[in-house]
Amino acid sequence: MEQKWSIRLIRLAAIFALIGTYLGSHMSGSGSYENRPIHAHILLVGWLSMFAWGIFYRAFKVKSQKLVTIHGWTAIIGVLGLTLGMWFYNINPFNFGSTFTLVFFIVGGTTLLISFALFIVVTFMIHQQKDNIIH
Repeated sequence: MEQKWSIRLIRLAAIFALIGTYLGSHMSGSGSYENRPIHAHILLVGWLSMFAWGIFYRAFKVKSQKLVTIHGWTAIIGVLGLTLGMWFYNINPFNFGSTFTLVFFIVGGTTLLISFALFIVVTFMIHQQKDNIIH
């Protein structure tokens, strides 16, 4: 299970890296920096966090496969929800209502927060000693 989530998270991290660097390049070229918070969060939680989680799952065996799955899905939903919610809230390209954009932003961020908390639990549920590293 860890191997499956490892490659999923690393692939998504690579996609977020491309989106984040493209957004940074676009901002630099256009001289408009209104997307700075979105750019930063795509790279920090989308690229770096997802990549780190993917490497963790590649390196360690976790006792609870269900927890790995729950963490993986909350990570994906949280990163997408936070970054899209931030874009909707700050830029509002589709003229959504302010209540919708705020709730979308909050739910995405809260889901990501849950994901980080679950990851703490996951780190305490690895197989100990000689069996903890996947070969």
